[in-house]
Amino acid sequence: MPAYPREELEEMVERWLAANRECEARGDWRPLADLYTEDATYGWNLGPRDEFMAVGREEIRDVALGLEMGGLDGWSYPYQRILIDDRQGEVVGFWKQVADAKRPDGSPYEVPGIGGSWFRYGGGGRWSWQRDFFDVGNATALFVEMMEAGTLSDGMRRRMDRLATRPPGWYRIGRAPAGLWD
Repeated sequence: MPAYPREELEEMVERWLAANRECEARGDWRPLADLYTEDATYGWNLGPRDEFMAVGREEIRDVALGLEMGGLDGWSYPYQRILIDDRQGEVVGFWKQVADAKRPDGSPYEVPGIGGSWFRYGGGGRWSWQRDFFDVGNATALFVEMMEAGTLSDGMRRRMDRLATRPPGWYRIGRAPAGLWD
């Protein structure tokens, strides 16, 4: 992995955070795809049997940021900390997953635990690789809690219905077109 000037990585992180805030406000994550190289990969683990992987900017746009983030409009993912490794050209950002719905006590529905993204910089203001990590069990428990409370949005209900089938980008562990550690 090549080294990059720290200033370039810091600038990329600022562009990324600004784009995230804009996408959150619009409820459309697909424009983030412009910040990936043409051949980038983006994946995450889905539990003990499955993983998600999108290969290429357009699959990242359509599947990872379109279908997979579909129903999460109104949710925010505020970054809490960013770590930059300029020698390896990598960045790790830790974020929260916060729904726009509120509990009866006024507190937001939020996935407990730590979520994050690990990026590899590809130069030219684009990521070449991203891997997300979050507690799938905690996320599932929160979705069930919201379902029982009747606070899931229509988009989120459609998303949950879609998950009953094998959506695009979902693979059995070890069968994705790129490995989580590639």
